Amino acid sequence: MVYTIADDLILYQLFSFNKKYSNYEIKLHNYFYYKTRIYPDFIIVIKQFIFFFVKNENYFASKHHLDSIRRGMKNKKIAIIRSESVLINLLFSLFPDLYIHNIELEIDHSSNQREISIYFLTFKERGIAIGKKGEYIKSVNELLKNFIRFNNKDKPIGIICKNLRE
Repeated sequence: MVYTIADDLILYQLFSFNKKYSNYEIKLHNYFYYKTRIYPDFIIVIKQFIFFFVKNENYFASKHHLDSIRRGMKNKKIAIIRSESVLINLLFSLFPDLYIHNIELEIDHSSNQREISIYFLTFKERGIAIGKKGEYIKSVNELLKNFIRFNNKDKPIGIICKNLRE
């Protein structure tokens, strides 16, 4: 694959969240504040996943309350994510406890579309990133597709998690 400066710029593009809150998400906002005393920047609910986006300076303080929040919402999978405005920083924030070895922009030859490949060192880390039955990575791709508005209109089709040896 030929890697160009234009490809690199896609990973460093700015974005903003495109979201209207429902009543349920307003209740989640209040619940998060009640548990942490921190206001989340954004809340996005996708299937059983709830993504709480917080400012960088509040990230570690809010992570201390993650177990308590998860116990309070037993049937949901909760993720606290750093609020970022650059795509590559968001990618690292979406997989906070995993070692990402490399991130590359690749072309899907069947559809001729760009996709982001995230490389992990082990199959275990890749499995954690994908989630049970692929639900986490599907939710992340839906988040990128439906809730993020890129400042320039050039956005990748999705994210694929790979093992370094693939």
